[in-house]
Amino acid sequence: MCGIAGLMRADGAAPDQARLAAMLRAVAHRGPDGEGSHISGSVALGQARLAIIDLAGGRQPLFGADGIALVANGEIYNYRELYGLLPGVKFATGSDCEPPLHLYHREGAGFLRHLRGMYALALHDPRDDSLLLARDPFGIKPLYYAEAQGHLLFASEPAALFASGLLAPRLLPHKRDELLQLQFTTGRDTIFDGVYRLLPGEMLLCRQGRIVQRQRRAALTQGTFSGDESAALARLDVLLQESVDLHQRSDVPYGLFLSGGIDSSALLAMMARLNPRPVLAYSLGFPDSGLHDERGLAAIVARKLGAEHRNVDFTAQDFWQLLPQVAQAMDDPAADYACLPTFKLAQFAAREVKVVLSGEGGDEIFGGYGRYRSASRWLFGRQMRRKGALDGLGLFRQPPAAWRQGYAEAEQQARLPGESRLQAAQRLDMADWLPNDLLTKLDRCLMRNALEGRTPFLDCGQDDMAGLSGFGFGLADKLKIRNGLGKHLLRAWLAQAVPEAQPFSRKRGFTVPVGQWIAAEGARLAPLVAAQPGIAEAFQPAAVTSLFRDGAAKQGAAAWALLFYALWHQHHILGRPAEGDAFAMLTAA
Repeated sequence: MCGIAGLMRADGAAPDQARLAAMLRAVAHRGPDGEGSHISGSVALGQARLAIIDLAGGRQPLFGADGIALVANGEIYNYRELYGLLPGVKFATGSDCEPPLHLYHREGAGFLRHLRGMYALALHDPRDDSLLLARDPFGIKPLYYAEAQGHLLFASEPAALFASGLLAPRLLPHKRDELLQLQFTTGRDTIFDGVYRLLPGEMLLCRQGRIVQRQRRAALTQGTFSGDESAALARLDVLLQESVDLHQRSDVPYGLFLSGGIDSSALLAMMARLNPRPVLAYSLGFPDSGLHDERGLAAIVARKLGAEHRNVDFTAQDFWQLLPQVAQAMDDPAADYACLPTFKLAQFAAREVKVVLSGEGGDEIFGGYGRYRSASRWLFGRQMRRKGALDGLGLFRQPPAAWRQGYAEAEQQARLPGESRLQAAQRLDMADWLPNDLLTKLDRCLMRNALEGRTPFLDCGQDDMAGLSGFGFGLADKLKIRNGLGKHLLRAWLAQAVPEAQPFSRKRGFTVPVGQWIAAEGARLAPLVAAQPGIAEAFQPAAVTSLFRDGAAKQGAAAWALLFYALWHQHHILGRPAEGDAFAMLTAA
């Protein structure tokens, strides 16, 4: 897990080393264990390293035959198995990223189909001075690019592109509206003018500073599992063990984020089976908030499975203190209040481990969300996410007419012949909600604390052989939703493995009491938020003041979105430092 960055000049000249150095400084928090760079032809590559596998020998860039060079962010979990595809190759390191280098030399861009993992990588081939950029099929690891002043730039975070000095952060108002209504942004375009995401599974081939070819590897192939529930349970056990085993490959200590829910409890059950030592499990709750706290159930599961269980409290003081840091970390913004507890849990876990497994993707793959139970209505006229978070509150100066356009396009693309309505809803979530909210949150909050996050449910296999994710997605609807509950098969597996987890009880979900905390400070916040430049240019000051002073308790999601955006805009658009607590930052504006 690392941060990568680089440049390609359109005129064929060597890029400026100082620009590359500035870009690497902007992602240094992602890789505090070392830095490497390489300039050849028109291309410069750099990496800030978080050492996880082959601690001594895995420094990057990595070099192969004919001077081919590679930098990567992520983990190739099946790197040992890839040795079998490369007979006669003499490996210089034990790095998980060296086999892809040799596979590229042998197969060209087709090498990507062999990779099983999470990755964003850049590869320079000096034979034709080409640059290849690629991202894993689920978009677990981020990669951004821009074209500016005769350069093509790429990096793990947009902030590194701006650090090059070749472009400045300019806000796209329609993407701002999309962010505030959906809590994430869709598609290739980011909230910054001229800055783009590689889409999940996308590969770009670049020459002379221009993109000349695009290809895309699908995360999920079409197909169904045709066996009965007994056969499905047996297959799930095999695939879950395989995925967790691969995701535990590490030369440094690792643990698990344990919520007390189905997904993380299933992961802990499998980790306990595979590990001879107690698993380190980290849970977080909100004392004195009045919210249901699942740490009690998490403790029962941890005790049953012999885990070393760590509990972390998140308070109102943490909320106000961490908000500026979280806004800084979320440079590609997702206004998801779960960023806050994720950030603090990462801070705590990073004291003991460098890797954590997490349950992201379980709901999307196995059909866990409540909205999936009404998927048939969605495809017959009722839309998912049909109402924005700020609708009906009279906040906008100019009501946003097109905020749902990108999401509507994704809805159309999610409907594939031969798939169920439920699968269409799952595909829709995996197009944008998963990569641009949940996985962005996980990446930024953990990497800001030099901690690697791994997601075993998002295992897409290799060489067109479906892994755990393909199996789960291909299950019949009745193995996903039954008796008003989602994730039926995963619940049934957990009931056999750890009945103490109470898998068939109704879960209350993970909620952060942001509405309470904001309402308690509403009178103080109201004039501060209303006066922020990012807020004043788009919203009615009187309506914003009223929301915070009188309506935050009932409209907590809307108040949170505006508060987060005000702080985000200060740092990422106006360039103000994220210092002090939220009140200090708002007052300094």
